Order: sequence, then structure tokens, then C-alpha cells
Amino acid sequence: MASATIGQGPIDKGIEESRGNSSKIREFHRDVEVGQEAVDLDRIEKVYKKLDKRILPAFWVLYFLCSAIRSNVGLAQTMNADKGHDLASELNLTPRQVSTGLALFYVCYVLFDLPSNLFMSRLSPHVWMSRIVTGVGIIGTCLTAMKAAWSFYLLRLLLGIVIAGMWPGMSYYLTLFYPPSRTGKRIGRYFTAAQVSAAVVGLVSAGFQEMDGLGGLVGFQWMFLLYGLVGTVVGISLLWWLPDRPLPPGQIRNRKGWRKLIPQSRPALTGEDARIHYEDLTRVYHNKIWTMTDLWQVIIDWRLWPLVIMYFGVVGVGIGTQSYGTVIIRGINPDLTGIELSLLFAPIWVMDLIAILIVTPLSDRFHHHRALFFCCAVLIQISGLLVTTFAGNGSNSWSRYGGLLMVGFGLGPTVPICMTWTNEIFQSRHGEVGVAAASALVSGLGNLGSILTTYALYTGWPADAVGSHKYRKSNLVMIGILCGSILSATIMVALLKTVGNGRAKQISSASSTNDGEAAYVDGAARREVQQRGLGRTFCFG
Repeated sequence: MASATIGQGPIDKGIEESRGNSSKIREFHRDVEVGQEAVDLDRIEKVYKKLDKRILPAFWVLYFLCSAIRSNVGLAQTMNADKGHDLASELNLTPRQVSTGLALFYVCYVLFDLPSNLFMSRLSPHVWMSRIVTGVGIIGTCLTAMKAAWSFYLLRLLLGIVIAGMWPGMSYYLTLFYPPSRTGKRIGRYFTAAQVSAAVVGLVSAGFQEMDGLGGLVGFQWMFLLYGLVGTVVGISLLWWLPDRPLPPGQIRNRKGWRKLIPQSRPALTGEDARIHYEDLTRVYHNKIWTMTDLWQVIIDWRLWPLVIMYFGVVGVGIGTQSYGTVIIRGINPDLTGIELSLLFAPIWVMDLIAILIVTPLSDRFHHHRALFFCCAVLIQISGLLVTTFAGNGSNSWSRYGGLLMVGFGLGPTVPICMTWTNEIFQSRHGEVGVAAASALVSGLGNLGSILTTYALYTGWPADAVGSHKYRKSNLVMIGILCGSILSATIMVALLKTVGNGRAKQISSASSTNDGEAAYVDGAARREVQQRGLGRTFCFG
């Protein structure tokens, strides 16, 4: 009873008042921090918009030109075919030889993707990107001089070697300036260049066909020549256009040795903007010299291989559609002219572009559910291929062309989502070498799907010509590899929920919140969740 009496006395009342005051003080500081967070967020958003203006236009232009130079061989197969001036007729190629030349490009792409990205992580990234685009422009110009199968094979091999590492290199370069939660939308923005390129190249090829015979060159030779020359000029300009990797405030870049010979590009940000950006970026970015042990840890990480299978399916279907789109359309209506085929090829990639602009921002906003966005897009591709294969009663069925438009729409967001998810997972686990190696391996090994679709499909397979359903077997193979992509994404999500992302959890445990919940490794992602009120969501990254 005595203790009860004491507990109700003035001493306990003072303690309670003190506790109440302390609680109010904590609430006051928390309100100040929240207000400061809102101010910082507004300033940080402005900083990243400045980065967008500096980096994304350059990426868009270089990707547009490299995509055009890489893929215009597909259009050359039907350009001026009525005059016998198409690629196969000019070089005396069989359908199988055309397919072999297309596939040789991707063989080199697979072999050299990883070495290219690893070199880029050790050297100056903007110089390496300039080297890639300049080389693509030079080889693209040389395509004009092809006269036989051997020169076609050789130049396609060289093109694959010089362009290897471009796509994963762009993804890696972006992580030097943006945290993972911000990369998906940016990748989607410059990935639209591939779709616009495919559409524009298809439309412009109609004009090149009108130049057939001018100056002793056929239509597709004019196309190779002009795109190659522009690509070479743009590649050299990237030495001044793209910024080098960000440095801590006050640090000066090393200009010793061979670096003195390279033009120094203007920094992406200066002054207070550079300081704010670097402080925000260092929540996730750790620039350290990697070792072979670090690289081996990336290669044996099981999370890599489901992503490779996901990429295998969608990139295989994308390249198959890009390389043989006009051939498939001609199968729908054999009476179409070369110019009409080129004009009908462009809307496929317009649909692709529309899907990217719609879906990739949403996949960033709800970035914990990238697998769901990926699988829905793949299901649209499967539906489109089924329509393309089986719709209508005869070969001249325009509903089948509608199926190709569905395929284009489904293709759009899948590659950006796959690469962004790779960055999210491997940056938190392995740092810079994780992004460089994983993005290169996913892109390189995933492009084995491109070899399958360019070499084995749409090349005179006897079963493809049976009945009114043209290319039935080839289309069904593409549906099969897309089903593999969906299965792989599903397994990836299940394993991440059960096994988790161990090293990322260890990193995040160092900065846990007061109530014991692990904070996001990526500070930008944490702020976005607070700003959008999305609540607690399981983080796959």
C-alpha cells in the first residue's frame, strides 16, 4: 500500500510531465525533419531533372542511331525487291545465308558484352560509350560496300564486336548518376529511341527506295551510307557531350598519362547541385576498384539466372519481330510492294513506344511489383502472336496484322523492366561491379534468344509454309520462350520472398528505423514511398 501511495504522489506526476514534454520535443523534431525532408526532396528533384537534360538526350540520339544501323538489314531484305535490288538479290544470298549473317552479329554480342562492360567500369565511361558509337558508325558505313556473302558475314561480326556492351553499358552508366528506384523511367525514356528508330527507319526506307540507282547505289546502300556517316559524327561528339562519372565535391579528376589526350567533358553538375546530388547518390553508390573475387560472386549469385531467362524470351521475340517484321507482313498479304511493307512496319514500333511511355513510369512508382508489370506485358505479346498466327480464314487477313501491333505493344516495357530490376537487385548486393557484370551477363546471355529467332526461325522452315497459317511453327516457338520468361519471373519472385536478398538486408540493417524496421538502402526509394503513401511493401531489391 505504501508503494501505491508513493506512486500516486507528486514525484510520479513530475515524471509523467517530464515524459510528456520529452514526447512533445521528439514530435517537434520529427515534424522539423519531415519539413526538411520535403524541402530537400524538392531540391533533389530539380537536381535530377538537370541531370536528365544533360544525359538522356545524348543517350536517346546514340541509341536511335545504333538501333537503326543494327536493324536496317531487316528492311534491306524487302527494299526494291520488285527490281531485284533487295539485299539477297544484290549479294546473291539464300534465305539461310541471310539468317546466318543476322545471327553472327548476336554471337559476337553475347561473347563481348561482359568484357566491354568490365572495361567500361575501369576506364572512363563516357569515352567508352563514344568508342562504341563511333565504331558502329564506321562499320555501318562499310556495309554499303558489301558485295558477297563473305563480306556480309565479316561486317556483321565486326558490328557485333564494336556494339557489344552498348545496352548494358548504358544501364550501368545510368547507375553512376541515379539510384535504382529512379532508373526504370530513365531507361524507358531512352529505350523509346529503339522504337522510334524502328518506326522512322521503316518510314524513311520508303524514301531511300526512291533513291534506288542514284549515284550507282541501290536503295538499301544509301540507307547504310547515310546512317553510318551520321553515327560516326555523333559518336565523336559524345566525348564532349556525355559527362564522366561523378566525383566527391572538391575532388579533381586524374588527367595523367593517356587521359591527357582525351577531351575533358563538362561536369554534369556544379556547385551546390553537385554536393546535393553526391550526398543523395552515396546512399547507394559506392565506387571501389573491384577484384576477380567480386566478379565471381556476381556470376555465382543465383538471382542472375532467372533474369537471364526472362531477358532471353523477350529480347528474342523483339529481335525476331524487328528482323522479320516485313517478312511476316508479306506472309499476311503477298501482294504488298516494298514501300507498302516499310510503311506497315512502322506502326508496330509506334505501339511499342506508347507502351513504354505508359508502363515504365508506373513500374517505377510501384517498383516492388516489376515482375507483375513484366508478366502482363509478356501475356499481351503471347496473345498478339496467337492472333497473328491463327486469326482470319486466309493468308490475306488484316486481323493478323493487328496481332503484330499487339506484339509491339507488349514488347515495349519488358526490356527496360528487366534491366532495371537487375540494377535494383545487384547494386544493393554487389555494388558497382554488380551492376556492370550483371547487366552485361543478362544482356549478353539473354541475346542467345536473338540467335535463336534470327537463325532458326522465319528462314524457310518447311512447316512454316504449310496451309494458310504462314510461319505457324516459328510463331509458336516464340510463344514458348515467352512462357519461359513468365515462369522465370514467377520463380524469381517466389525465391526472393522465401530466400530473400541477404547482403542487401545486411547493408540496410546498419540504418534501421527506430521501430526496428530495416530502412531502404536506396534513400530515394524510401522518400518516394513516404511521399506517395504506398505503405509498407515487400522490397524485392
